[in-house]
Amino acid sequence: MAGLATVFGSGAMTNSIPEIENNDLLFVIGSNTKENHPIVALRMIKAVRKGAKLIIADPRKIPMVSFAHIWMQHRPGTDVVLLNSMMHVIAKEGLVDRSFIEEHTEDYDKFVKVLDDFTPETGEKITGVPKEKIIESARLYARSDKAGIYYTMGITQHSHGTDNVFSIANLALMTGNLGKEAAGVNPLRGQNNVQGSTDMGCSPDMYPGYQKVVIPAIRARFEKEWGVKLSEKAGLTAPEMIDASGGEFKALYVMGENPVMSDPDMAHTKKALNQLDFLVVQDIFMTETAELADVVFPAVSFAAKEGTFTNTERRVQRVRRAIISPGESKEDSWIIMQLSGRMGYEMKYSAMNEVFTEIGRMWPALAGINYTKINKTGVQWPCPTLDHPGTPYLFKGGFPRGKGRFTPVMYRESAELPDDEYPLLLTTGRQLFHYHTGTMTRKVKPLNTVAPEAYVEINPEDAKGLSIEEGSMVSVSSRRGEITLKAYVTERPLKGVVFIPFHYKEAAANALTNTAYDPVCRIPEFKVCAVKIKKA
Repeated sequence: MAGLATVFGSGAMTNSIPEIENNDLLFVIGSNTKENHPIVALRMIKAVRKGAKLIIADPRKIPMVSFAHIWMQHRPGTDVVLLNSMMHVIAKEGLVDRSFIEEHTEDYDKFVKVLDDFTPETGEKITGVPKEKIIESARLYARSDKAGIYYTMGITQHSHGTDNVFSIANLALMTGNLGKEAAGVNPLRGQNNVQGSTDMGCSPDMYPGYQKVVIPAIRARFEKEWGVKLSEKAGLTAPEMIDASGGEFKALYVMGENPVMSDPDMAHTKKALNQLDFLVVQDIFMTETAELADVVFPAVSFAAKEGTFTNTERRVQRVRRAIISPGESKEDSWIIMQLSGRMGYEMKYSAMNEVFTEIGRMWPALAGINYTKINKTGVQWPCPTLDHPGTPYLFKGGFPRGKGRFTPVMYRESAELPDDEYPLLLTTGRQLFHYHTGTMTRKVKPLNTVAPEAYVEINPEDAKGLSIEEGSMVSVSSRRGEITLKAYVTERPLKGVVFIPFHYKEAAANALTNTAYDPVCRIPEFKVCAVKIKKA
């Protein structure tokens, strides 16, 4: 969001999921779509079967590669070089959309100079992708009338993740693939309400609707609405809170999150949480984080809630209670309102639709949506008035910030690369049968039957050099920790690269990962760290 909001004035998916089927070209980078967003992947496959070209850029041979026209298997952490090399070709061969650039963008001349250093030859040397594939990919993308870019955390979870997003935005801007149907820049959100959470201000520097807390006029509006005095300072990000624990940061309230498993360097996270004066966890299961808490609030699942979710394509949808809350568990909203009242501020909402009405008052993008309007079918924001149908794709009339801004981006190496002591590069991610930290899916017997245990993917050449056989138990260690798990010898990762899914607490990948984070948005570098492997 930090990158796209800076460039466009909005940090959401620009186009809709149904539009995917009408792409002329799909460029999927840093997204294992078939395993992490399988319904979206089905749309992509339909597009390919209708004649669209598919370019995959990923360090692993992910399932979507079997449908791709080009697979660029680049080294983890070299996305900026790959993208800049493609843009070098597009600029050199005159494939830019000059009228779009002149009418709708700024700073192109400053940006394009940076591309001089990123020839396809340089791209091949740094990324490992043959220059011929870089050139062909650039031409295919630039010559397509309706080209869509799709990415996830393979792009963002780096110490230079915002730079990666800037580069993606540059590529779309220079070819005019924005503000029209079946094109755009489309970050696929990892959970059902990630978009809704960020829309509602679950960022340390924003109120709902991406309104900055540091702007006095905005702050004054929310102070008047809520009848309170609000801080003029931005808060801390999640990694910053962990780092500050035990100092001036005394207490933490965790809702629906399991940082012990999901944050990098598990030992560091556990130590930080244990240093707090007070830890509250609100969840539907006793997670690894809840086990450390002073107080645990039993919450309810989606099936026992009333309200709305906003999905990855900005679609606001109703959620209705379908089951009775088990035991003494309560809705998140009830817990929050009870706590607030006991702390001296009474939230006077008798039903969730009153909260939604308030959202519409404070954020014009949702002003035209009410529960009646989304009774059967969701509506995509922005939807400013009740007679507005919603907005399937963004920027038809221009960008919220005025003009789209090109951003010169230079290549920065990842914070920790392999060396003699730790010669392999670890990257992490999800797999099809389990979800996130396994809090829910690992309680499902059929899923555990199909995917019962942790594993590390290792290239056959690396396995041979280490005398590691398929199915043998190995020890994987970094400068931060060590885990033991089963080896899966496969050509999916590059030579020198290993992959571990992070769902398994008995062999937690985040016992190994690095706490280095992006200086702009503070996302940790989950996708690159140095490790070594030996027989267990």
